[in-house]
Amino acid sequence: MPDPSHVLVTGGAGYIGAHTAKALSEAGYIPVTFDNLSSGFEEAVRWGPLVRGDIRDADALFQTLADYRIQAVIHFAGLIEVGRSSIRPDLFYDVNVGGTASLLAAMRRAGASRLVFSSSAAVYGQSPEPTLREDAPKNPASPYGDTKLAGERMIAAHCKAFGLQAIALRYFNAAGADPSGLIGEAHFPETHLIPLAIAAALGVGKPLTVFGQDFPTPDGTCLRDYIHVNDLASAHVKALEAPVGESGFEAMNVGTGQGRSVMQVLEAVGEAVGRPAPHSIGGRRDGDPAALVADPAKAGERLGWSAQHSSLRNIVETAASWARRPLYGHDAHQADAALEQLA
Repeated sequence: MPDPSHVLVTGGAGYIGAHTAKALSEAGYIPVTFDNLSSGFEEAVRWGPLVRGDIRDADALFQTLADYRIQAVIHFAGLIEVGRSSIRPDLFYDVNVGGTASLLAAMRRAGASRLVFSSSAAVYGQSPEPTLREDAPKNPASPYGDTKLAGERMIAAHCKAFGLQAIALRYFNAAGADPSGLIGEAHFPETHLIPLAIAAALGVGKPLTVFGQDFPTPDGTCLRDYIHVNDLASAHVKALEAPVGESGFEAMNVGTGQGRSVMQVLEAVGEAVGRPAPHSIGGRRDGDPAALVADPAKAGERLGWSAQHSSLRNIVETAASWARRPLYGHDAHQADAALEQLA
């Protein structure tokens, strides 16, 4: 018989996956992490067993599902670097789309019937609308966004054809770290504003370039919707249990509904670190919209979920706390050196 206590978490050694594994454990589930550790960290797997494997290996996925009698999966595994996807679209389609196809095949073979998919606001592309609803046009601006939209469509087709039940969560800007200090963000190379700004303020990263200060926003810099990673994690737990419509598939935005500007982020980083993040003002990047903010109403209605930990201050303070003492990651030794300089 299926075991409702075990949940397969593909990519569970990564940033959002590890935080979700912790949230699952706290909710009474046993997360089973499936990860090849190409970008994740074994040290981040603390709340259940780790199975090393590649998301494109349908046989290994089936065996894991069968061994633990799993009926529900949260699927994070994939490549995430938007810029790199334009250089290696072949790899992104192979891993992100091919990997999702392998997972769906393994789930069908094993009789696993519930899926929560890690999607992205990148499916919308460069929308002219500052606040995005789920029915906004889908025009991905990168191969990465294309692969997330393809994954959603593949999953929806399987729901219709084979009776799978699935929810795709479209993230906006994940940030922050668990207050325990046990897990945090450790991407390499890092491309996200908040950890880059913190690294610059700590003196272990390069000064930032702010791309444009002439947007039609209150301070002229871009507005983005930053959501604490623990709020994202709680949305995944709720999505495991939420009812879906007749189609068997739902897509939902996960964000706060509030935009924060680049300059607001830099100010918050300066306050959290104790010294400003060095930066200069550059020109706009092609295609950068002035604002990208979620309309999270659907997640509130369908999941009973809302962001609880996503004040900009809390996001930045928890991220800075992790950056000072990361327990793993490519730059862990640099943080110790920075603390010595600040002391």
